[in-house]
Amino acid sequence: MPGALANLAAVIFDGVSFGMLLFLMSVGLSVTLGIMRFLNLAHGASAMLGGYVLITLVDQTRVPFLAAVAIATLAAIPFNVLLEMLIYRRLYRAGHLYQVLLTIGVVFMAAGASTYIWGPNQQPVHVPDWLAGSVTMAGIQFGTYRLFLLGVSGVLTLLLILAVEKTTLGARIRAAVDDRRMATVVGINVDWVFTLSFAIGGGLAGLGGALSVYMVGLDPTFALSYLVLYLLVVSVGGLGSIGGTLLAAIILGICDVLGKYYIPQIGAFLIYAVMVSLLLLRPNGLMRRNA
Repeated sequence: MPGALANLAAVIFDGVSFGMLLFLMSVGLSVTLGIMRFLNLAHGASAMLGGYVLITLVDQTRVPFLAAVAIATLAAIPFNVLLEMLIYRRLYRAGHLYQVLLTIGVVFMAAGASTYIWGPNQQPVHVPDWLAGSVTMAGIQFGTYRLFLLGVSGVLTLLLILAVEKTTLGARIRAAVDDRRMATVVGINVDWVFTLSFAIGGGLAGLGGALSVYMVGLDPTFALSYLVLYLLVVSVGGLGSIGGTLLAAIILGICDVLGKYYIPQIGAFLIYAVMVSLLLLRPNGLMRRNA
């Protein structure tokens, strides 16, 4: 493969893998915002918790990487459930302004707690040798860790779509959101359904945060630094659409990496220009969840 095409293919692959990373960090927000209509800007705090748990387990207690990822995913679940039961539940029927103010406050509290516990510095993580290498195909080097992200994201997308669209639980979640009173009448425990939805969203955030540390690092500003990107992915993809979230994440990831590689002077701006263009063409997002 000619050098220019090989470079372009490598850059596009990096963009896709970055998009998959955005998907992993954003899909939990798509569940809570798109399906439940709750504007949870503290979603990144759960992702940050997953990242810090991973670092603590891998670098300090020498837990195997994959086991640490699983524990980090599980650790974010009770954190999100407690927030939902103690705080968020009071705001389901409140305006979005109240939801924004409260959840952004949770983000600042999480940043302060992270600084106190883990310090203000960037936190890298060591991955096993089988994830740190690369694979060469057609003259192009593909990072093993990025290929791992592609595989995890693909499996997760399939499982989420099946869970939301094809299972009784998914039907109960949609029913509880569309008509809470009627769902209660037919015997659905709405409070339990909403708590479970936040548990799923928190677990997904923890997974995304844990897997993102190797590529983007981690510090107490993590939850705020990626908040805008979470919202971009969910809004462009279409609220509540798992497939739309994936598609939007890939498009925005490719555009971001291409811009930073080929036109670094405005590379960081390109992702926002693409977002505006997509929303002008598709104001309701690339895909919409069927009611």
